[in-house]
Amino acid sequence: MAAALSSKFLKGITSLHSLRSTRLASASVYQHGMMRYSSTVPSDSDTHDDFKPTQKVPSGSTDSLKDIVENDVKENPVMIYMKGVPEAPQCGFSSLAVRVLQQYNVPIGARNILEDQELKNAVKSFSHWPTFPQIFIKGEFIGGSDIILNMHKEGELEEKLKDVSGNQKSQ
Repeated sequence: MAAALSSKFLKGITSLHSLRSTRLASASVYQHGMMRYSSTVPSDSDTHDDFKPTQKVPSGSTDSLKDIVENDVKENPVMIYMKGVPEAPQCGFSSLAVRVLQQYNVPIGARNILEDQELKNAVKSFSHWPTFPQIFIKGEFIGGSDIILNMHKEGELEEKLKDVSGNQKSQ
């Protein structure tokens, strides 16, 4: 009987692992190919293993990483560099920032900084800010989740987003 229970338990764990892998694979592309998941993990001394970058920005691009960040910020009225993607944030601060921004029903451009250490460093250099998430609104660096949350509570975020396309604050 113990052997049968042990076998059932191991099969259950195996099926959970395969279900989790399937779910991640199905969410591999986000918003016009901006984000992709990968299973390779390079070394990164400033980040826990679970949050290490896994994939670089597509190579072959003539734009430097600084140009990519500048274009992201310029082309997206609301741009967030975060751990994960808006549909699947990979840290509480990124999740909080996305939830606050979603209250305003604005289009959100996003990049997963866990995919590329070089992109992560380029964003830090661009904003002169060491932590993530990093939120830009209409080309201006705003800050992280704590700042966005405070602006939301004070009514400042609604004012900042009032002319962003699609802005209809949810109740």
